[in-house]
Amino acid sequence: MRKGAKRKRIQKDNNEDEAAAVPTQDNHKTTESTKPPTRAKPVKASKPEPEYFEDKRNLEDLWKEIFPVGTEWDQLDKVYGFNWNFSNLENAFEEGGALHGRKVYLFGCTEPQLVPFKDDSLLIYIPAVVAVASPFPPSDKIGIKSVQREVEEIIPMKQMKMDWIPYIPLENRESQVDRLRHQIFILSCTQRRAALKHLKIDRIKKYEYCLPYFYNPFKEDELEQSTEVQIIFPSELKPIFCEFDWELDELEEFTDKLIQEDELSEDQKDAFKEFVKEKVREAKKANREAREARRKALEEMSEESRRAFEKLRFYKFYPVQTPDTPDISNVKASFINRYYGKAHEVL
Repeated sequence: MRKGAKRKRIQKDNNEDEAAAVPTQDNHKTTESTKPPTRAKPVKASKPEPEYFEDKRNLEDLWKEIFPVGTEWDQLDKVYGFNWNFSNLENAFEEGGALHGRKVYLFGCTEPQLVPFKDDSLLIYIPAVVAVASPFPPSDKIGIKSVQREVEEIIPMKQMKMDWIPYIPLENRESQVDRLRHQIFILSCTQRRAALKHLKIDRIKKYEYCLPYFYNPFKEDELEQSTEVQIIFPSELKPIFCEFDWELDELEEFTDKLIQEDELSEDQKDAFKEFVKEKVREAKKANREAREARRKALEEMSEESRRAFEKLRFYKFYPVQTPDTPDISNVKASFINRYYGKAHEVL
């Protein structure tokens, strides 16, 4: 055999041996790949920290449910812009509190005051709540009076969409309302702010001049004692706004002074004097009628009503001081309004 042929034969045999060895390696790999993968141990999920929410107080939203009578509509958002705390009002209904176990009628108001807050002085509309402890509603009327309005109006609350409604504490809101024995009544207003654009300006302004009305026949009204009249005279120059006291002022001197100050023209002097005299006559007549009405009310009053009036108490609540609200400690006042006078207690 030739040498070259022998080498070819040896190479051929070697190639066949290598080719035979390849499937063996593939089979080995396949066997290894079919082994099931090792299962990872499950990792226990960490439990989330429990969240704790402070329970709502039973009367927590009471002060917000009360309509702030006489507040300008565009100022309401500023009133509720602070997180005012009326826990003193809530505590008054607890055992030992001033209002515990009593029938109470509540109305709100606001008092614009310049008060310190966070190193600054701000004009704040401070909310206050007046509580009338009484077995019957203090009144179903509203007074409308301002410097700009010449005539004072006393009208039914319902004309201004206001009324006394029962307040339902949080713990009773799942109960049947008609079966509850209501002890707290609040002055509510159903006039929607969104509907104000459909009202006339004079109607909107009336809400700003509203004052909760109260008439106590045992107390002489300031109207009966007053000797002043509000004068709004349509002068040629400009309307004259002034007060005339028929006991202290002399009409001739009063008129001459207005002329000297260029408030009134000389040719309107007689007309102005007659205008003032008519207002004085109207005021004196109103005083007489008020005294007569009070006398008649006392004569016709039952003994039960008399005792109830004698036990009437007015409480005025201001917000409790907190780090998030302005310091109002120096602006608290017992005065409520011209009809109610002063509160028996300020809290």
